[in-house]
Amino acid sequence: MVIGFNMYKKLFLGLFMFILFLSGCASIPTGENIATYSIGGVTYYPLVTLCDLRGVQMQYDALLRTAYLSKDTQRVSLRVGDVLVLVNNNVKHLNYPVDIYQGTIAVPRQFKEQVFDVLFRQSVSVHRRPGAGKIKLNKVVIDAGHGGNDPGAIGRNGLKEKDVNLDIAKRLSSLLRAEGVQAVLTRSTDKFISLSTRVSIANRSGADLFISIHSNAARSRSLSGFEVYYVAPSVSDSKRAALTARSASLNLKDTVFSSDTQDLRAIVWDMIYANSRAESIELSRSLCKVMDASIDANILGVKNARFQVLKGITMPGILIEVGFVSNLNEERLLKTANYRGKLADGILEGIREYSQDMALVEVSAR
Repeated sequence: MVIGFNMYKKLFLGLFMFILFLSGCASIPTGENIATYSIGGVTYYPLVTLCDLRGVQMQYDALLRTAYLSKDTQRVSLRVGDVLVLVNNNVKHLNYPVDIYQGTIAVPRQFKEQVFDVLFRQSVSVHRRPGAGKIKLNKVVIDAGHGGNDPGAIGRNGLKEKDVNLDIAKRLSSLLRAEGVQAVLTRSTDKFISLSTRVSIANRSGADLFISIHSNAARSRSLSGFEVYYVAPSVSDSKRAALTARSASLNLKDTVFSSDTQDLRAIVWDMIYANSRAESIELSRSLCKVMDASIDANILGVKNARFQVLKGITMPGILIEVGFVSNLNEERLLKTANYRGKLADGILEGIREYSQDMALVEVSAR
């Protein structure tokens, strides 16, 4: 496996991406389709998600630890650790301070309900027509979860997860190819593929992204919704890097090092993994934002987990749970070609938005 120069250029965007885009582990789904955090028993919201859903511009000054929000004529500034926020040049006092949770700015429920919801009432549609803006990627690996003798979750009326996953994966593959993006399917038929083989296919492909498609299930049949996972922060990038450095080659064109030791390769791989996690989070957020405007379902948000398939890949990658086959309504929807088509369309548009955002970040970093 060879890592090209484009990946190397992206490494130095990692810290910036972590500050602005890390969404943390969503622990409490809400009726407003926004995942929340519980900090000291107080409900907090990820500020960047609120801004995305309402079309609010956000700038963050890392030195001052201050976020500046703006939309139309409305202006808000708030600083991490403070209970005072400036709303159109008027001071508003909160009962709990603005905080940081797993790398992202979190605001208490009071701020959302008494400030944010009052100033920024209108949500904006983020769904783009197919073809509205080129997808700035060369290749995407699409992994249809389960298959063959592994059916995955099975709904009450017999819907098998493996069939849903494969159908959506093939639809997404066709959509990407129609836009000039190469699509690599880890499986294109109903057959069993081991996790290690899926990882190997992805890593040998030289792809820009890895998308694993799954369907959810729960004991509680009332649970429903769409959610996206990235590899958990508890997965050590350094340990993965040390292992990868022994077996994978780096092809960093136009780059000169005084030596090429295993320690140096491990450091570079550590940077690659850190940057990949940051980009995976941004891709997850883009998908949730698009889906919130595209499908009539709970958006459970961005979460992290130690999925083996995500731990092994060397490029940005996510695992999507498109819905719960254990929920009768979602099982009914997931049986239909129309809804599966909507899911594939939404994933495509999320990829499009992510790729264009990443292209803008690269340009601004030059």
